[in-house]
Amino acid sequence: MSSPPLVPPIKCQGIKTKLVAEIANMAGELSDGRWVEPFCGSGVVALNLQPKRALLCDSNIHIIQFYKDIQSGRINSIGVREFLSEQGAKLLAIGEAYFYEVRERFNNAPNSLDFLFLNRSCFNGVMRFNRSGRFNVPFCRKPERFAPAYITKIVNQVQTISRVVSVSDWEFRVADFRESIATAVAGDVVYADPPYAGRHTDYFNGWSELDEADLADLLASLPCKFILSTWHSNEFRTNLQVEKNWASDNFHVFTKAHYYHVGAAEELRHPMLEALITNFGYHEAVGMHEARQQSLFVEQQRARYLSV
Repeated sequence: MSSPPLVPPIKCQGIKTKLVAEIANMAGELSDGRWVEPFCGSGVVALNLQPKRALLCDSNIHIIQFYKDIQSGRINSIGVREFLSEQGAKLLAIGEAYFYEVRERFNNAPNSLDFLFLNRSCFNGVMRFNRSGRFNVPFCRKPERFAPAYITKIVNQVQTISRVVSVSDWEFRVADFRESIATAVAGDVVYADPPYAGRHTDYFNGWSELDEADLADLLASLPCKFILSTWHSNEFRTNLQVEKNWASDNFHVFTKAHYYHVGAAEELRHPMLEALITNFGYHEAVGMHEARQQSLFVEQQRARYLSV
């Protein structure tokens, strides 16, 4: 993938725009198999790989409904331009109060266009819902957010995903990751990008150590290839789940330095070593390295942690 990656119309923390080239190289040719994503999120990976057949799942009902509405034609680029132009003008005239009016409207009666408006005008592109399932990210404090050029950018992104889904056999489904992974068969490739434990865990409905353990067990027992995205380490700490779940010679851990610009807290905006974990060998790309040796800190903590 030598050209710049395609960017989806939906933003969320942890988006893999800068890693899609490596993921595509790992995945290789799918032939007749499906591309299965239990955590499709923004949809950026599938958008760039453009598999012929895909099962794209998420527990976030609003993301799935948004892409189903594009797939069905209920949402199109013309309607998006008209909606964002109208709502953007109101935001400019009224200011911050109008953002919260739309947020309340969406939380009482969710719809995909309001979801897009909130997603592209909330603070720092963070996607977050409270325990009651209500979108609770504050305003970005830019009443001029929906300038004509910005609207055109979003419209072009909607056009791109519309074109891709129109020629592809993709199913968008609201599902728990356990359900979606259970559908995988030989010849499929499963790409899992779960919430990162200890980091962005309030994306929609949380992420626990039990979830992490269940995911590891399900992936390890798959009859097909898998690629797992997670964080490996940063300057402050190391993800001990990588050592706990993926130290076997049956798995490969590849790392690449990455920087996340999105995060509600300042301490979450540091350079990070990203991990791509597979159950198959892979010729390493430029800038990626197989993590064959853990840090001294991990070695010191290993015996204690693995006994838990």
